[in-house]
Amino acid sequence: QVQLVESGGGLVQAGGSLRLSCAASGRSFSQNTMGWFRQAPGKERDFVAAVSASGAYTYYADSVKGRFTISRDNAKNTLYLQMNSLKPDDTAVYYCAAVGVSRSVPRVELSTPRRYDYWGQGTQVTVSS
Repeated sequence: QVQLVESGGGLVQAGGSLRLSCAASGRSFSQNTMGWFRQAPGKERDFVAAVSASGAYTYYADSVKGRFTISRDNAKNTLYLQMNSLKPDDTAVYYCAAVGVSRSVPRVELSTPRRYDYWGQGTQVTVSS
C-alpha cells in the first residue's frame, strides 16, 4: 500500500513559478513509476508528467513541455513538479499518482489515469492573470 500526500500548491500570478511535492509512504517508492495529473472544474483529469522508477526517463504533456519539470528523490520518498512560466490555463487541482510495483505500464499508456493504482488527495494551484 502506498499513501501519497501533495503539498506546495497556492495562488500565483501568471508567469510565476511553484514547486509541488508529493511525499510517499512505504518502502516501494523507488520501484514505482510516478505521475502528476491535474483536473480543472468541470473537466476530466489530465496527464501532466510521469517519471520512471529510477528517474532516468521523463514524459510530459505537450501543454507543459518546456515549462514543467518532474523529478524524484528516492532517498526522500518524494516526487516533485517544478512549474515555471505558469499560465491561467494551468489552474487546477494537481494530483500525484503511483503505479503499483507489480505492474508494468507501456510508455504510451502513462498518460491514462486508470493505469495508476494510488492517488493523493490533490493540491490546488491557481494562476491569476
